[in-house]
Amino acid sequence: MKRLAVLISNAGVGTNLQAIIDGVQSGKINATIAVVISDKEDAYGLQRAKKHNIPIEINSDKESLLTLLQKYNIDYVCLGGWKQIITDEVMNAFQNRILNTHPGLIPDTMDGVVKNPDGTDGLWNKGKFTDKAMKNFLETNATYAGCSNHFLTKEFDFGPVLGRVFEKIETRDTVESLYSRLKVKENQLYVQVLAKLCRSK
Repeated sequence: MKRLAVLISNAGVGTNLQAIIDGVQSGKINATIAVVISDKEDAYGLQRAKKHNIPIEINSDKESLLTLLQKYNIDYVCLGGWKQIITDEVMNAFQNRILNTHPGLIPDTMDGVVKNPDGTDGLWNKGKFTDKAMKNFLETNATYAGCSNHFLTKEFDFGPVLGRVFEKIETRDTVESLYSRLKVKENQLYVQVLAKLCRSK
C-alpha cells in the first residue's frame, strides 16, 4: 500500500486534505496518509489530521523537509496549499512523485494551449495564485475556469499533467463564487488522480 504525505499551510482550510482523507477511508485511494506536514502551527488542516489520528509534523525549515519525508518512507507527496519552497534536493528525490494542483490549465508542452470544452483557449495562469488566477479568468472574459493536477517540476507551474477540470463561468460570477464551484471539482480531481496512481504497479 502506498504511503502519502500531505503538505499544508495556513493559506487554506484543508479541503484537499479532507478530500484525500475521505478518499482513503472510502477505499477509493489504495493508500495510507502516513503524515500531514504543515509549515505553520496554526494551519486549520492540522485539526482535520488530529480528528482522524493522522501523525502531524511542523516543518519550519525547508532544508529539513527531505529528512522528514524519508523518515515516513513516503511514496507520494501531495501539496495542499503548501507555501514553503520545495528544494531541488526534494524534487530530485521525489521526481514525478510530488503532486500539485494549479489554478489554471497547464498545457502538455511549454508552447501548447489547452482547449476549453467550447473550443476557446484555456488560460494557463502561470505564476498566479488562487485569487489572482480566478480574477484573471473573470477579467479576460474567459468562458471557462479550470485547474490542473500535475507532477511538480523545476519548471515553474509546469509538469506532467495528471488531470484537468473545467468550470463554466457565469455572468454574475465573483472570485469567491467561481472558486467555490471550481474547488469542489479540484478536490474530486485530487482523489481521482491518487486513486489511479495508487492502483498502478
